[in-house]
Amino acid sequence: MAIPRKTILIVLAFFAIYVIWGSTYLLNKIAVGELPPFFLASFRFITAGIIIFVIAKSMKLRLSISRKQLINCVFSGFLFLVYGNGVFVWALKYIDSGFAALEASTQPLFVLLLMRLIDNKKMKANALIGIALGIIGMYILVSQKELVTEEGSLLGMFMILTCVLSWSYGSVFVSKADLPANYFVSTAYQMISAGILLAITSLVFGETWISPLEWSVSVKWSMLLLSVFGSVVAFTSFNYLLKMVSPEKVSTSAYVNPVIAIVLGWYILDEAISLQTIIAACILLTGVYFITTKRKIKIRPFGR
Repeated sequence: MAIPRKTILIVLAFFAIYVIWGSTYLLNKIAVGELPPFFLASFRFITAGIIIFVIAKSMKLRLSISRKQLINCVFSGFLFLVYGNGVFVWALKYIDSGFAALEASTQPLFVLLLMRLIDNKKMKANALIGIALGIIGMYILVSQKELVTEEGSLLGMFMILTCVLSWSYGSVFVSKADLPANYFVSTAYQMISAGILLAITSLVFGETWISPLEWSVSVKWSMLLLSVFGSVVAFTSFNYLLKMVSPEKVSTSAYVNPVIAIVLGWYILDEAISLQTIIAACILLTGVYFITTKRKIKIRPFGR
């Protein structure tokens, strides 16, 4: 019996947000070993933005937006891609890609805390358990002696946490902001504006721009995969899944991405995986599960 086309598309979309997004940590780590971080991120997002604009034009989507929408696109692009991703790539110069992916998995924790602070949203028992586990897991993860003693590792860990905070605030901001109605068009404007801001940042920091003709084969492949698959395919798949399946199923990428990143970093880059990292990963991902699950947990008084 033939498999329905819809089922095939859903499976491929999940593969994209699981494996492709999980592999972007490795791809960024490879590319940043040869290219300046802000130049790298700028090139990636401008390329991806142009591709999306071309696709949107071919689909005859309306590309014009209001002044307010443009400002919001630039601001959200800064939160997500300039700081959230650009600085993240810079931090990969100092820590392993798998370790960085584990830190990034704490995003749901930050989103919850920000919603509590900004919207005064009441936290459920699930969320409180998840936050507690997240704090414990993060402490175990970053307190490893072999990491703390490495030059620049503490700075890298701290900066990645600020990147996660920036991305999390961006998620809260976008949920209320006036942005283009079509998500595809909105993403294109965010990527182009972020790419331009990253290019300016690169110039301010005096980075040396390297022609693609001078890139090594591994970096060329990394940039191609990051631009086309990591930025266009995976993001489109994410948007598609939000319309086709329940949000909690889509959010399972938060559990899978760090695992993919750790395995790829270990297999391809020979990144070490300590027992403490494995324990921290289990606690962190359990915390993420409690934060994202919709199952209600009742905390009963002691002795009853």
